[in-house]
Amino acid sequence: MDTYQSTSEVPDQPVAAVGYAGVLRELLPIALWREDADGRIVEWSLAARDLLGHRPEEILGRPGSAVLVPEANRDLADDLTRRVQAGETVVGTLPVRHRDGHRVTMEMWIVPAADPQGRTGAMLIAVETSEVLHMRDSLAALQSLFTQSPIGLATLGPDLRFLRVNDALARMNGVSAAAHLGRRLTEVVPGVNATALEATMRRVLDEGTAVVDVRRTGRTPADPGRERTWSCSYAPLLDGAGRRLGLIASLIDITEGQQAQAEADRARGRFALLAEAGTRIGTTLDLRQTAQEIVEVLVPQLADSADVQLLEAVLEPDDAGASTRGVLRRLAAHFPDPTAPTAKLVPGRTFQIPEGTVYDRVIGGGQAMNLHLSDIPALITDPRAEALRAYLSTLGSARLIPLVARGTVLGAVAVTRVREREPFDEQDCVLVDELVARAALNIDNARMYTRQRHAALTLQRSLTNSALPGVTGLELTGRYLPASDHDVGGDWFDAIRLPGGRTGLVIGDVMGHGVHAAAVMGQLRTAVRTLARHEVPPAQMLRSLDAVVADLGEDEMATCVYAVHDPATGVCVIARAGHPPPAVAAADGTITYLDGPPGTPLGTGGQDFRTEEVLLPPGTTLVLYTDGLIEARDRDLDEGMEQLAQALRGAPKPLEELCDGVLEALLPCAPQDDVAVLMARTVAVPPA
Repeated sequence: MDTYQSTSEVPDQPVAAVGYAGVLRELLPIALWREDADGRIVEWSLAARDLLGHRPEEILGRPGSAVLVPEANRDLADDLTRRVQAGETVVGTLPVRHRDGHRVTMEMWIVPAADPQGRTGAMLIAVETSEVLHMRDSLAALQSLFTQSPIGLATLGPDLRFLRVNDALARMNGVSAAAHLGRRLTEVVPGVNATALEATMRRVLDEGTAVVDVRRTGRTPADPGRERTWSCSYAPLLDGAGRRLGLIASLIDITEGQQAQAEADRARGRFALLAEAGTRIGTTLDLRQTAQEIVEVLVPQLADSADVQLLEAVLEPDDAGASTRGVLRRLAAHFPDPTAPTAKLVPGRTFQIPEGTVYDRVIGGGQAMNLHLSDIPALITDPRAEALRAYLSTLGSARLIPLVARGTVLGAVAVTRVREREPFDEQDCVLVDELVARAALNIDNARMYTRQRHAALTLQRSLTNSALPGVTGLELTGRYLPASDHDVGGDWFDAIRLPGGRTGLVIGDVMGHGVHAAAVMGQLRTAVRTLARHEVPPAQMLRSLDAVVADLGEDEMATCVYAVHDPATGVCVIARAGHPPPAVAAADGTITYLDGPPGTPLGTGGQDFRTEEVLLPPGTTLVLYTDGLIEARDRDLDEGMEQLAQALRGAPKPLEELCDGVLEALLPCAPQDDVAVLMARTVAVPPA
């Protein structure tokens, strides 16, 4: 190994006691004493006291051979004394007697030295043999650590210049060990965060505390084409008095581990994003909202822009023709880059897929593809879109993924990244494709729901005539409120002119929602109108309707009220099939609920339908309604009926105003179920 003597000045250590050997005493306990020409001990060090137990006041002036030399070695000691006094230096291993009598084997160095009278005496330097062996082993271990350790090791002086460097660290830095010596880290490997590391090392020296696992990142001559990461630890190098002689540094290359950890973090992030997508995409059955949710999940976590486009033939299948073939409509887009020509990328715009382009291949084959930068400008055929072509040519990477659901290509999603960001790798592509595949199912569900809802609304509008006819003896008004803008149900009401100036009043509620419920409602409404014009009485009307519902299937069910009002007598004949009881508001403000036979719901086969006759004087209001008006999650039927009575009670109001007031009082927010209300107020009929 190469070593270097630091030029930094280290303050001198104050002498603690005669005979201590400075820094050496931290490595080996060295005993020093002197004998005069007569062999008497004239100096005795503190280290000698510590090693051999004799206090200075006990041994000074006494013959060394008599006190320290075992009896069996006296002749040898006398011979060595004569040789030293003759000017010879003697080195050897000799036993020395401890104060308590046991022998201490010591490595001895005996040199001639003048005594106080100027005669030739001896200076004896002794080290315990076991300590020498221990020191030898320690030095060998330290040397082995430096030469064989795979960990990068170095010692640095107080000026942070390298004093010693092992081969492992030299290989890490790509600089020879000799080229390190006398230089600082900023001079050896400037391509790492050397300045920050030197600040850390300076803090270790100033505070005297070790620092573990400081990250060093960058590129070195050993691997100039790749950024690597090392874990660095620094500890102060102190002597026994606490003086800071420098520091020792150890480095471990953790690049591979960091990459594995980064991959694991990315994998966890991908799983988290998939889980997040499951909760954020498809929160509604609105097609455009679903498309917007897709781009919000993709940007910025996976891409710098996202563009969702659906085929026009998929969006408007009824209008599909030659003019819509190969036409895409943008449903949602997110381009955060301020340089993007967003005016050309707004949702709602359509564009024709250029034949033979990557767009054509992706839509036609249903397979995702990465777009080459040279492909992107060719996708824009409009000569007026030069700004858009210029923007797209600046992208770093792009991918086009088809929206495929249930074997049908619905459109495509385009994602891009800017050049400053890493391009899409294999794992990114897998994740993006999986998110788009899941989103495609949500889009297809929303698309089918939108079509179904559109069909149901069309059917309901065609079957429900909200315009009530003018009839004899009654003033009429009605309301229908769907549970939401996204669904339709089977609630309906109607008024039918009958022979003799009479009027048939009907309200019903088909179980369920959607196209099927609306279709069942239409059949019942048609059946009521047909049977009413044949003057079928109320009870028989319900029996016939029960048979109609039963013929539609075992799971079909509905409730209904059918009433016939005769203006000549003022009597109203009413029959119910499992429906809530009608309310009667008298002219004086009194409210009653009819308590006639409730009957069984249509479709259950009960056939037990009976009638109730009630006299309705002029100014009386008959209120028919479905259960959506009075029943909700926060109230039961009894509470709802009480609230309805409260809303009807009081001085007579115009019928339209009364109906609006009832709805406002009982439905302060959107109804939880479809609601239908039919009000009929009797008026005086002049004699014929």
